[in-house]
Order: sequence, then structure tokens, then C-alpha cells
Amino acid sequence: MRPTKVVLIGAASASFGPSMIADALLTPELQGSTLALVDIDGPRLEVMAAYARRLNDSLGRPLAIEHATERTHALPGAEFVITSIAVERNELWKLDFQIPLKHGIKQVFGENGGPGGLSHSLRNIPIVLDIAQDMERLCPRAMLLNFSNPESRICLAVSRYTGLRFAGLCHGIAMGYDAIGRITGLPGDDLVGTAAGLNHFAWFLDIRRRSTGEDVYPLLQEREPGHRADEWPLTRHLFHTFGLWPHPSDDHIGEYLPYAWEYCGLEGYNFTAADRHRVEAWERLSRIAAGDDPPPAPGEHLRRSGEFAFQIIAAAVAGRTEVVEAVNIRNGGCIAGLPEWAVVEIPAVVDANGLRGIRVGALPAGITALVGAQVHVQDLVVEAAVHGSRQMALQALLADPSVPSAQAAEKTLDELLSVHRQWLPRFAGE
Repeated sequence: MRPTKVVLIGAASASFGPSMIADALLTPELQGSTLALVDIDGPRLEVMAAYARRLNDSLGRPLAIEHATERTHALPGAEFVITSIAVERNELWKLDFQIPLKHGIKQVFGENGGPGGLSHSLRNIPIVLDIAQDMERLCPRAMLLNFSNPESRICLAVSRYTGLRFAGLCHGIAMGYDAIGRITGLPGDDLVGTAAGLNHFAWFLDIRRRSTGEDVYPLLQEREPGHRADEWPLTRHLFHTFGLWPHPSDDHIGEYLPYAWEYCGLEGYNFTAADRHRVEAWERLSRIAAGDDPPPAPGEHLRRSGEFAFQIIAAAVAGRTEVVEAVNIRNGGCIAGLPEWAVVEIPAVVDANGLRGIRVGALPAGITALVGAQVHVQDLVVEAAVHGSRQMALQALLADPSVPSAQAAEKTLDELLSVHRQWLPRFAGE
């Protein structure tokens, strides 16, 4: 075991910060290491740093907790950099959802695919690339572990325009286990699968019981028809049609399909509930940081998040080999039939040398067609974001299956570029 340095960028988030801090503190392999918290919001960062130190002290974990509003102060010496950033996330996401709908584009979520996914990408790709370029100067051997959305598009930009080691991470596969477990009656934590595709658009090639090795697909096929009709209608339609179960959930999967609204509706993300939860979570951790409430104890109130970042970090620093169930990395032939350069979500092996994707072969032809279409949309989106090109952004919309009208695409794009202008400096000349 050796000490390491992990930097969390976006650490003042009321969800990302506490979950990653908990994972770090509950990872025995990190004892004696440094955890550096970074966020541009200084006052909130002070609160999060105080929260982390109280937790660290209460658990008796000898981690060194640092914090900085300038990432360049934290990056030197880092071996792992974890990012979860967004520009005015919910406020701008609302516009990304509402504006296309106003022009007749029936997107169901507006975050990772369709016009909303394009808009989100144009804002976030340049920011993550700036972080990556700082890493190339200050900690060039570090691995970037990204949680920022749109995951596939951001990671494709990092792959194409930097030389960093990277992985995009998401807990969507766990949501798939939960759905399959509820339908079959099996415990979700007794399921293990091999899934492949894109982030928020992956498909279980195999699903088994951890305890027995039993193939679960026959039981899923038997029990799914009798399950209540209002749960996962889109996922189940795709299961019936293409023969494999996709994950993570109807709303995320539906971002890539023009007919998803027929199954998911057009209500979109529940911003009201999310904002309320964020406020409540921040109030609680602020009380803990100030010493007014006790820090959570391991078990019911302090547990691992289920994300894969610290599994990867722990295996790397301990020098052991493990399989990570879902990472977003360069394809490199792991999924046959998709471009080598594409960023795909696949299982991977992690050890002291980093991550290596596991070859899963080809997806069924129909699924390859669905996934392949999105790969090429993502290619156009990345180039639009990097070069500040309205023309390439329009091409991305016109190539996107979720966009039914050229006029709607132009009107939507122009309005999105206009309302987000202050967040899109690369489009200043457009």
C-alpha cells in the first residue's frame, strides 16, 4: 500500500462532494493519502472542507484534507482527479429542456442526448478540456475520472484532444440491476452482468446470479410480462423488440430515441424535487460542518456511494487486479462494429497500470444500428464544442434521430446559442 493524492473538482456540490468524501474515507487503501477539494465557490467550499475534516476526525482516518478555489494549486502531485462540474446546472438545464419542446422537438429529458444534450455539451466540454490541459501541465501521469455529463461526449473530447488517461463513470448499471431484481424477485446485489454500449444507452449481454452463476435472462423473460405495466415501459419495449435489457432507465435511454415520449411522456426532470433535496442536503451537512450535528457514523448514515471511482483508485494503489463493471473509455475494438475512436461503456480490468477494456464482441445488429447512430452524433457535437462551430452544431442536430424537423433544429439551435451566450465564449463570432 502506498499513499496517493486524489483531487475532487466540483467538491462543493451537495451531492457529489459528500458522496466522494464518504467513499474516500471508507477506502482503507487510502490511509495516509491526501484528499484535495476544489471548487470555485469559496464559501461553500469552506463548509465542505469543514465537513470532510469532521468526518475524517470522527472515523480516525489519517487522511490529509486540503482545499483550494484554484485547481492549479491542488493539481501538482495528484495521481487521480475526479470531476463533477456543470455551469448553473439545473437553471440552464431547464432551458435546454423547454426551448426544443417549444419548437416541436419532443425530447424526454434534455441532458445527454438530443438538443438538450448538445447544449449541455457546448457548455461543459470546454471546461473539462481546460481542466485536462491543466492536468497535462501539472500532473501529466494522473488519471481523470469524470462524472460530468454528457459523459460520452466529454470523454470523447478528452480522448481526442489530450493525452491523459481517463475514464467516465456512472452508476447506471446498478439501476439496471435494480429493475431486473424487482421484476424477477431476485436481490439486486445478487446480480452481476456484462453490459456494453454507450453511457445511458448500454445493454446487458449477460446477466447472472452472483451466488449461483445462474443465467437470469430466462427468469426475466418469464416474469416480465406479468409485471405492472407502468414501470419501465420504454425499456421493456426495447427488450421485446431487440432481445436484450437496456439500462439505466426510461428517461435516460429515451434521450436517444425519437419515439421515447410515447412511453415516457414530456414532463422531463423533476427540478422542484431536486432543488428541494439539494437544499435539505446542504442544510444538514452545514450543521455537521459547524459542529451543531454529529457526523454520520458508518452504516445507516454513512455508506459507500456505489460509484466506481474509489474501486479503481484502491485497486491501482494496492496493485491488485479487479474487474470494474462499467467505464466509459475509448473503444479500441472492445465492441466490434463501432469505430475504434468511439467512447463506449464497457467492463474493464483495473490494476496498477490503469484500465483496460474487456472485449465483448459485437452487439446485435439492431442495437449496433441504434448505438452507432449516436456515436456519430457525438463526434459532431464534440467538434462543434471544441471549435465553436454553429455549422457543426446544426449538423449534429440534423443527424440526431430525436430531431424531426430542419426548421425546428435551426430555431432551437439559434435560441439555445442566444440564451446561453455568456457561457459559450467559443461561439463569440457566430
